[in-house]
Amino acid sequence: MLLSAWISGLGLGSMYGLIALGFYVTFAVSGTVNFAQGSAMMLGAVFTFWFAQTLGWPMPLAIVLALALCGVYGLLVEFAAVRPFASRGSDAWLMATVALGIVVDNLVMFTFGKEPRQFVTALAHHNFDIGGSSIGLLQLLIPLVGALVALALFLVRRYTRLGKVLEACVQNPRAAMLMGIRVKRVVAVAFAVSTVFAAVAGLLIAPLFSVNADMGTLFGLKAFAVAILGGIASAGGVFTAGLLFGLAEALITLYFGSAFTQIFTFALVIVALAIRPDGLFGRKTLVKV
Repeated sequence: MLLSAWISGLGLGSMYGLIALGFYVTFAVSGTVNFAQGSAMMLGAVFTFWFAQTLGWPMPLAIVLALALCGVYGLLVEFAAVRPFASRGSDAWLMATVALGIVVDNLVMFTFGKEPRQFVTALAHHNFDIGGSSIGLLQLLIPLVGALVALALFLVRRYTRLGKVLEACVQNPRAAMLMGIRVKRVVAVAFAVSTVFAAVAGLLIAPLFSVNADMGTLFGLKAFAVAILGGIASAGGVFTAGLLFGLAEALITLYFGSAFTQIFTFALVIVALAIRPDGLFGRKTLVKV
């Protein structure tokens, strides 16, 4: 039971970490965050389910199309709910992204339906006996995929031209514009990447849970807590905090029951932030005056 809880916790933690990395990407580039991340996660699961099981298309094609559509959704979020307000120095983008996510959730509810759907995949039927516990192949793949995505983000940020462009936009947007970098386009791409991260989390977690219109709400909230807990300006810190949050959830559920899971995990978040206000892996920002 303990081993199963650890593996389940790592899987959930990877999902939180992936969604939270979306918060990191947009914050690092533009100083804003996408509070529609939960709806992006839901869309990733719903689109994949619709293409693969409703229309009967091959799973690889369904996944590619779902991720592409979620990337387009990220562009829409930035264009309609962030850019009009951020360009005027207003913080109204915060409420606008929340509202857009609610609108999308309800549109999916009216079109896809309210009833949860079971997402059946071949991977869900493969199990391994590890230490006397039956562990699903998908439960083992989820942390691996999450870690690979986080590693890819680190390598792109550190060693590629795109990473240097992102760094320039973060450090001095005006100077970046003078150097010919289209900052608005970079910010839009960051939002697209953030929603793709959330969509990957959604389509990976869908076979373990049910697919429904409001499945991303609580995940989005927890992922934002993870982003703050890890130090939203640190990609590695954010993903590590996701793993810790998932493990804490799994172990609390194992020893105290699911009724106490949310109470204890969020209480731990409050205590951790009281001790480390900048996050477990965050650093204080020095402001010169």
